[in-house]
Amino acid sequence: QVQLVESGGGLVQAGGSLRLSCAASGRTFSSTAMGWFRQTPGKEREFVAAINWSGMATYYADFVKGRFTISRDNAKNTVYLQMSSLKFEDTAVYYCAARNSRFAVNLKEQFDYWGQGTPVTVSS
Repeated sequence: QVQLVESGGGLVQAGGSLRLSCAASGRTFSSTAMGWFRQTPGKEREFVAAINWSGMATYYADFVKGRFTISRDNAKNTVYLQMSSLKFEDTAVYYCAARNSRFAVNLKEQFDYWGQGTPVTVSS
């Protein structure tokens, strides 16, 4: 079992920045691929970014490339999502996810554990 707790969401103006954190406990974090997803009401949860166990491989949705950065600190059992140049359409609940594998993917069905989500609101 893996427990995930997100933090760092909030209200920010368009063009601003936020950093989300996800603290993990349970399974050996350093051998777990991690991801961030987001969801708005009435829509499917969508992939944002993912990172493999070592942090050496990262993947991004096209709509966040160049604006968001995923990273991890295995010593702190934490994964981060640095969000910059935020847009109104980035408003969503952001979820951290972990999978029972070292290798990252962009498919939500292949993630095994989920946090409770942290809301991000970008004002225009």
